[in-house]
Amino acid sequence: MYTDDFNHKRKFIVKLGKMLHKYGTPAYRLEAHLTELTTHLGLKASFIISPTSMTFVVWTEGHEQEYTHAARVNPGDLDLGALSRTDELVDQVLQGQVGLFEADALLDAIDNRPSSYSKLATAVAMMASGGAFAMLMATSWNDVLWSALLSLLVYLFVLWAQHSPRISNMLEPLVAMVAAIAACAISSYIDPGINIRLTVLSAIISFIPGLALTIGFAELAARHLVSGNARIMDALMMLFKLYFGAFLGIAIGFTLFGMVDFVKPAPISRHFAWLAVGILVSSLIVLFKSRGKYTLWSLAAGFIAYGVSITGATLVDYTMGAFLGAFAVGIYSNLFTRLAKAPAVIVAMHGLIVLVPGSKTYIGLNSLISGQDFVVSDRVGQQTFMILMALVGGLIFANVALPPKKSL
Repeated sequence: MYTDDFNHKRKFIVKLGKMLHKYGTPAYRLEAHLTELTTHLGLKASFIISPTSMTFVVWTEGHEQEYTHAARVNPGDLDLGALSRTDELVDQVLQGQVGLFEADALLDAIDNRPSSYSKLATAVAMMASGGAFAMLMATSWNDVLWSALLSLLVYLFVLWAQHSPRISNMLEPLVAMVAAIAACAISSYIDPGINIRLTVLSAIISFIPGLALTIGFAELAARHLVSGNARIMDALMMLFKLYFGAFLGIAIGFTLFGMVDFVKPAPISRHFAWLAVGILVSSLIVLFKSRGKYTLWSLAAGFIAYGVSITGATLVDYTMGAFLGAFAVGIYSNLFTRLAKAPAVIVAMHGLIVLVPGSKTYIGLNSLISGQDFVVSDRVGQQTFMILMALVGGLIFANVALPPKKSL
């Protein structure tokens, strides 16, 4: 029989683990965080975390009481606001300011808390992310405009998927196909200066799993082999679904509306890249549901990532630029934990999203299958792999140079 004290502690540990997993915490950070909490509560524990399953084994010092809990879970989505509030609650528990009974109720309050951002704000953020990515690629103002409008179309399908399990199961290829068909129609009837493939990529950029790939490789580097491999394969399958949807949509669009000669408009000046980074990170603050008090920290992470990476790429090459950018983001996010007393992931995610080569992976897949390049990109496959490795290496070196104060 379990004692009441043991029951309360193990229930809180399991609930906390499931909630942090739901909010998108990487496996290696989640396990470290739960281990720290369990030790503080005077228990021993072992955890096995993957994107789709969780196993908790909790026991007392002499194994007088032992509890095992295994659960099948869905991969979590980033919710940085709920993550930071949960982290604050755990800090209060560790400091003895909040008891386990009260903390248990507060966890439910955090989980049931409505989003700080309305659907209108999220729709504007989706539009801004698509337009900002097109601007960052230095294509044309035509592409920026249509990318933003198609991103809004994509968001309407996201809202539909929240109320329809059938749409939710096919959301990624569906939004890519719809965006592609719409882009073909725009090219034929409204604007022949639209770069169809790049516009489609920009419209679905929030689905491109570059960040998931980077986290997966980081988990592999931390020797979390099951979680890392599962996350990488999930990211690759999402990428394939997105590409297939776009490929099918373009084929349908050309059949329905015909092909027109591309009229290349004037390109955007590279000086607008800094504005694009600011818009992109601002939109991510809403899409990741980050708290308003961390806005300036998050914006700074994006500008640091872009500025350092571009400087490194100019002086050496793109791979070294990615390494230096990730190193700078890692140092900055670890410094953030010391100054703001909040998880490093809150600002690190915004910096990494500027660096991750998810779009390069999509571009490389397009080149491999169709033989067409819609942006100038030499050796994109090799660049993608090397940039991924550079990002992981930069984060590892940053944690050695300035160790984080928090496990999250």
